[in-house]
Amino acid sequence: MSQSILPPIAPANPPLGEQIEDLAIRYRNARGVGLKVLGALGSQADGLLEKLPEGARDGLDSATMKALEFSFEAAAMSRGKVPDTGQWMTRALTMGTGAAGGFGGLPSALAELPVTTTVILRAIQGIAVDHGFDPSDGDTRLECLQVFASAGPLAEDDSTDVSFLTLRASVTGVTVHALIKSISPKLAVVLGQKLAAQMVPVLGAVTGAAINYSFTSYYQEMAHVNFGLRRLAEETGTDRAALVEAFRREVSRDISIR
Repeated sequence: MSQSILPPIAPANPPLGEQIEDLAIRYRNARGVGLKVLGALGSQADGLLEKLPEGARDGLDSATMKALEFSFEAAAMSRGKVPDTGQWMTRALTMGTGAAGGFGGLPSALAELPVTTTVILRAIQGIAVDHGFDPSDGDTRLECLQVFASAGPLAEDDSTDVSFLTLRASVTGVTVHALIKSISPKLAVVLGQKLAAQMVPVLGAVTGAAINYSFTSYYQEMAHVNFGLRRLAEETGTDRAALVEAFRREVSRDISIR
C-alpha cells in the first residue's frame, strides 16, 4: 500500500510587529552607509555643498529635475528590453558610472547624474516587482519615483523623517511633472553632496565609485522599506497609515537605544 506524501507546509510569515522591526532596522542601517563611505575616504558630510562652485550650486535644481524626468521615462522604457540585474550587479554598474563621473571632475560628474539616476530608478522598479507590484502600473511608477524623496545617505541625524512613505496619499491625480517638481529640490541637496564628495582629491574615480555604491545601496534599501510596508498593508488588510506610524515608532525606538 503506497503511502501518500503530503506537500511541505509553507512556513508562516513572522508576526507583523517582527516584520516592521526588520524594516526599521533596514532603514536605520541604510542611513549610515553613506557616512561610513565618506569616513573611509577621509571626508565629512557637513559643508560638502559649500565645496561646489557657485555656478554648479545654482544650476543643481534644474539639473536634478532634468535627470529625474529623463530617468523616469528611460527606466520604464528599458523594461522588457533589458533584464533586471539584481542588487549587487546594479551597485557594480553605478560604481562604474561613478568612477567615470569622478575621473573627469565636475563636468563629467554632472553628465553622469542622469545615467546613475536611471540605473537606480530601474533597480527600484525591480524591487517593486520583488514585492509583487507591477512597475507599469501608474501608482507603482509614481511610488518608485517618490523613493527619491527620502533623505539621502549622507544625511545622518536623529530625526525620524519617513514622510516619503506617506507621500503616496497626496499624489493621486497629480501629474508626474508636479511630483518631480516637489521631489527635485530635496534630491538636489543630496546630489549636491554627492557631486562635492566626488570632487574630494582622493583619486576622483575611486571616490565616485564609492559614493555611487553608497547611494545605490541606500535607495535600494529605501525601496525595500517602502514596498515592504505596502505589501504588509495589502497582505494583512491593515491601514497603511497605521503601519507607517508603527514603523515610525519602531525607528524612534531604535534611535533611543543607540
